[in-house]
Amino acid sequence: MTAPPRTTRVWLVEDNEAYRSAVARVVGGADGLSCPATFSTCEEALASVAAGDEPPDVILLDVGLPGMSGLEGIPRFVASIPGVRVIVLTVFEDDEKIFKALCAGATGYLLKMSPVGEVIGAIRDVVAGGSPMNARIARRVIEMFARLAPVPRDYGLTDREREVLELMVKGLIKKEIASRLTLSVHTVDSHIRNIYEKLHVHTRSGAVAKALKEKLL
Repeated sequence: MTAPPRTTRVWLVEDNEAYRSAVARVVGGADGLSCPATFSTCEEALASVAAGDEPPDVILLDVGLPGMSGLEGIPRFVASIPGVRVIVLTVFEDDEKIFKALCAGATGYLLKMSPVGEVIGAIRDVVAGGSPMNARIARRVIEMFARLAPVPRDYGLTDREREVLELMVKGLIKKEIASRLTLSVHTVDSHIRNIYEKLHVHTRSGAVAKALKEKLL
């Protein structure tokens, strides 16, 4: 007998009570998703983790929070909750915050003006291995990294690892990369681990950000 699909647990860290309640209600009502906990600060959420509460699969995180900022909270969440995906959900779209969020380990970056359906889609996307950004943010990321124009550095990537990294930059998930390159998902996963080790990053978004920033492809 096939087991039912696992529900994705989502935490929301947002200090605006009205917005927090509205997003939590929509997420909690979506198929396959639950929103068992919301917090107004990073400190409250991290305290919940330290207390041994069941951790989330995905965190929707604001940047401008009282006390510890969302940017400061991202690496702490990533370090304390193995495998968690952090999606920044904020009003800020300046280059510095976007860059810092991605380098800190954020898996996605959305603006609060995003339609509710886009937020739900982003949660499902990160669970499937994607790195969601709405069109405005994606354009800013591309423009930002294009301006940096660093001298490419040789990280010792093999030709196959470069192919995998290029498809990661294009937004393909592991299964799609495996299909495109006629490889097994296990082999793709092994290549991705090697890419992380060689680029000195720990997340997909970190690898993509470095590839774009340093023009590795």
